[in-house]
Amino acid sequence: MSIRYVRGPRRAGAAVLLAATLTLSMAACGSDDGNGKGKEPSSSSAPAKEKETGSADGEAVPDTSKILVTVKGDSGIDMVINSAKRDSGGFLTVSGQLKNTGSGLYTTPIQWNGEEEAVASTGRSLAAMTLVDSQEKKRYYVLRDTDNRPLTTSGYDPSIEAGKSLTFFAQFPAPAQSTSQVDLQFPGFTNATIEIS
Repeated sequence: MSIRYVRGPRRAGAAVLLAATLTLSMAACGSDDGNGKGKEPSSSSAPAKEKETGSADGEAVPDTSKILVTVKGDSGIDMVINSAKRDSGGFLTVSGQLKNTGSGLYTTPIQWNGEEEAVASTGRSLAAMTLVDSQEKKRYYVLRDTDNRPLTTSGYDPSIEAGKSLTFFAQFPAPAQSTSQVDLQFPGFTNATIEIS
């Protein structure tokens, strides 16, 4: 009989503990604003890519005060490489500008998108850009995200007005630490040898 009296308080205590645990768990998961939507994540939890952006369209803005190389292309378009930086995650990000130095409208070629069918549905991009490490005899392609979108400037206008430029970035796997320079290849331009920082 005494066992029944002991079990009752134990069950009640377990129920109180379970209710307290659930309450704390729900509070830890975030608050609700009353319409079924939780609070937006704070800026401190934004992805690193978003933190580095500085332009209205969400693309990274390169430091144009330094020029690694300028390559002349077809019909008055120049490719200016401003930086090629390694990061701690094992990536290499190349950034620069495609400048229309001609007097007329420059229509961006479809070849800039690359030939892969997997990225064709992502629209305009610079997925055709590649890096060649002559020392290690390796070629690197623009990385893709989990939805197979290339990690490069995309969704840009189909043309560049005279005197205007298209700011770009492209992210690649980083070459070996012993590699200090690579050749950037892009349709319509000659090879551009760039120093890695």
